[in-house]
Amino acid sequence: MEPVTIRTLQSTDAEALLTFEVDNREWFERHIDARGADFYSAQGVTEHIAAYLADHAAGIWHPFVIEDADGQIVGRANLKDIDTSARSAEVGYRIAQSAGGQGLATLAVKHLIQQAQLRWNLKQLVANVYAENIASAKVLKRCGFLIEQVSRQAGTDQEYRFGLSI
Repeated sequence: MEPVTIRTLQSTDAEALLTFEVDNREWFERHIDARGADFYSAQGVTEHIAAYLADHAAGIWHPFVIEDADGQIVGRANLKDIDTSARSAEVGYRIAQSAGGQGLATLAVKHLIQQAQLRWNLKQLVANVYAENIASAKVLKRCGFLIEQVSRQAGTDQEYRFGLSI
């Protein structure tokens, strides 16, 4: 694996993040819920970043980007819905199609686990994955997550909920 950097999202990431999201839009939409069309613009991404950074300042979200050796964004990872009283959060991540199969998702999840422990003092993480997203399920299992439940609502895809006690 080439060297990468995982760091907190910054307001100056708008252009690079828009490029990452546009370049991988079709790929992501095969595996996770689609974003609204208004997201895919300079204003949409700038507003998205501002909201995430406001939630980070409020202590309920921790957004990260993953950069390759050239400084290009090749992934994202988030601790979301951080609940410091319950000491829990949800993890989410997305890796560029061109960077798949290189261990970046596993690295990202391990980073989230580490940050959950060290930065946020959390004890429980959860992740939701569509049944068709076998690669993400494998990453979560590799990182110690266990399937907690399987759900399916009328008209939706089957989804697995994974949990990890840390």
